[in-house]
Amino acid sequence: MSIYQKKSICPYDCPSACGLLITTDGKRVLKVDGDPEHPASLGVLCRKMRRYEEDVHSPERILTPLKRTGPKGSGAFAPISWEEAVSRITDRWQTLIRTYGPETIAYCYYSGVMSSIQRHCCEALFHRMGACELVKTLCSSAKGAGYVSVVGNTGCLDPRELKDSDLYLVWGSQMIATRLPALKTLTNGKKSEKKIIQIEVYGEPMAGYCDETILIRPGADGALALAMMQVLVQEGLADEAYLRENGNGYDEFRKTLPPCTPEWAEPITGVPAETIRRLARLYGNAKAPAIILGSGNSRHRNGGMTVRLITILSLFTGAWKHPGGGLCGAAPFSGSYIDNTRIQRPDFRKTPARRININQLASALNETPLRSLYVCGANPANSVSDQKAILKGLAREDLFTVVHERFLTDTARFADIILPASFSVEQSDCYTAYGYCTLAAAPKIIDPPKEARSNWDTVKLLAAGMGYEDAYFKRTEEEMLERILKKETPASACLSDADRDMLIKGAAFSMPCSDRRTFHTENGRFFFINPTLEEAVPRYLPFEEELPLRLVSVPSACTLNTVFQFNGRLEPENGPLTLILNPEDAAERDIREGDRILAYNDLAEVEFYAHISPRIAKGAAASVGTRGISQSLNGLTANALHHARLSDLGEATTMNDNGIEVRRVHLPQP
Repeated sequence: MSIYQKKSICPYDCPSACGLLITTDGKRVLKVDGDPEHPASLGVLCRKMRRYEEDVHSPERILTPLKRTGPKGSGAFAPISWEEAVSRITDRWQTLIRTYGPETIAYCYYSGVMSSIQRHCCEALFHRMGACELVKTLCSSAKGAGYVSVVGNTGCLDPRELKDSDLYLVWGSQMIATRLPALKTLTNGKKSEKKIIQIEVYGEPMAGYCDETILIRPGADGALALAMMQVLVQEGLADEAYLRENGNGYDEFRKTLPPCTPEWAEPITGVPAETIRRLARLYGNAKAPAIILGSGNSRHRNGGMTVRLITILSLFTGAWKHPGGGLCGAAPFSGSYIDNTRIQRPDFRKTPARRININQLASALNETPLRSLYVCGANPANSVSDQKAILKGLAREDLFTVVHERFLTDTARFADIILPASFSVEQSDCYTAYGYCTLAAAPKIIDPPKEARSNWDTVKLLAAGMGYEDAYFKRTEEEMLERILKKETPASACLSDADRDMLIKGAAFSMPCSDRRTFHTENGRFFFINPTLEEAVPRYLPFEEELPLRLVSVPSACTLNTVFQFNGRLEPENGPLTLILNPEDAAERDIREGDRILAYNDLAEVEFYAHISPRIAKGAAASVGTRGISQSLNGLTANALHHARLSDLGEATTMNDNGIEVRRVHLPQP
């Protein structure tokens, strides 16, 4: 049997959408390497994907439909056929629609697969059904809304442009976990003495890559940005001609800055006033400084406002005029390379739907109007806020839950029916990187094992069971891929017919970067003052907490999200469920390294092991990476401590904006 290589794309939730080289014999994946010809990743491959073949061929995979045979959450299931599974599901849905109406049915998907067709196709089924509509704002919607409120649809820096920057502010971005190809650019820049400064709540993972770490209290980033702008104006380092020529409301905004001194910001941020002043001068004297903005500081009640202020700061010195200058971390292109409406089909919906925000899924699951939940590409039992309430809702005997999954996740354990899912190499799709200007396709390389099926093929089966005859549900995923890639959008108009043919066969294309000299807003100018917002004039929005510590969740280079819960080779690297505390906070509570501790608030109590680090801001506590419930110490993980309240802009998660207290667990003596 011959052995050969095929190109593919990493399917997981990361801005890079890295290129893969898959070694296969046509039946199995034998090895996975980085693709050196991919225009963005250039052969870089993170540790999570280096042995992807072990995940694809894991003995723990679910390979046949299953029906529940024990109590919900017990993990007791028995095999059934696809025919029986589809019949059970669609019979129940049709009964619910006749008896209670389609809005008693909901779906939940997020970023289990980051491709276009397989990720979004289930929406078409539920639009056609008239079911509830999911508001998908779990990750960085506040960040996007804050950015757009300043510069509209203008693209930010593509990470490949960072080679031209002369100063890097890594602001709330754990690049080692989420932007590995771009981190390589920064380390190359460090060799040529370009300064890298990290601004972070928990700086340990990135400290070795940076020249300096500035620790900041959670949610205080907007105050730091304002204080830096106050110094830039006071010391003549702001490019006021550029700001007046290109911005709306600069002089009005400028009048708000005098009180925002570094001395004002110091007690808010925990950053010494002289450090703020020195940072502002360093930034103001650079020609093409780049702010590499993560998403963590947008996951607060003031998250949208925070991003507004940091975006304005990125413009303040005129850095956007120069190659490599400006902001990196939002969408680097204007518009979309893919017309996702052709996949999601909102036109199938005939009446307005009840909207369920994914961050508030817990309350929806505990309301009796909701009688069925379909989950694919998501694990809400361990990735959505208010975990205790999520688990309570999933345990309802009258909630008919269907989960399309590859492994027995925490959510799948509560399913009435589990449908076996495919891996990315077992299906065809296209990928738009949300952190780079790239577009790629990844045709199927091997067939799914046994009875596993892709999201697309599963949606087709369920649509047929519901009696839907629309042509959409009759196509193969390869036909759908061709229709999507052949359809030109304004952002993809640069591709020729020959380019599109190459895409369909599995090519990856570098797309043009946004021209940041032209702002894609209604009047071609960016907004200091945005009259369409409730808070038209940007300012620091403080939020008080009754409890003394603010919990933040930090991505791990080992297990970015719960997709990797079943990756046994990465679990030892990730370590046990740990909470990082500042030495002063730990000492005040008589907590020592390795102690078993209890973190608690009004929602839940979660047990951790303590790790004491001087590289976390005082008043903060950090939970790094994700663990399954089976890997937790008391049956709950950090999400149990996250409230379901939403951000100021973008209806987004506030998972980094939750007060907790911590104490030692006094275990009985053996």
